[in-house]
Amino acid sequence: MALTSKLVSQTEIKSDSDAFHEMFKNPHRISNICPDKVKAVDLHEGDWGTVGSVISWKYVHDGKVKISKEIMEAVDDEKKSVTFKVIEGDFTELYKSFIFILHVDAKGESNLVTWTLEYEKLKEDVPDPATMMDSLVIMTKDIETYHLQK
Repeated sequence: MALTSKLVSQTEIKSDSDAFHEMFKNPHRISNICPDKVKAVDLHEGDWGTVGSVISWKYVHDGKVKISKEIMEAVDDEKKSVTFKVIEGDFTELYKSFIFILHVDAKGESNLVTWTLEYEKLKEDVPDPATMMDSLVIMTKDIETYHLQK
């Protein structure tokens, strides 16, 4: 069994692709939009939206409040993508490495949000992060609703 793997999910949204990309490039407002899923997003080093910035997330996953400290590895405004690499927190208890990649593809009236989770398990019996992907899809829909109501 491979310990390195990838999960990909795509969600169609009707909200603006630039606004959605900016939300994750500068994620400090997400806790106001999705307070039941994200309790806080804090900047530890660098500046919001810049490569090398270190951000901590306090979030709810599987009914428990958890922490993830991440470095913003890549930001591509043209391709509307942001990459976060986990460096500390609850993910490191199960995974040797864990990367979140968000990409928003503008398709006219509808846009496509693609979440990619790349990870390496510490042991074979560690579950794939399917429930985390489910949470990201729900959060994507919550953020879309927020943008459509503006």
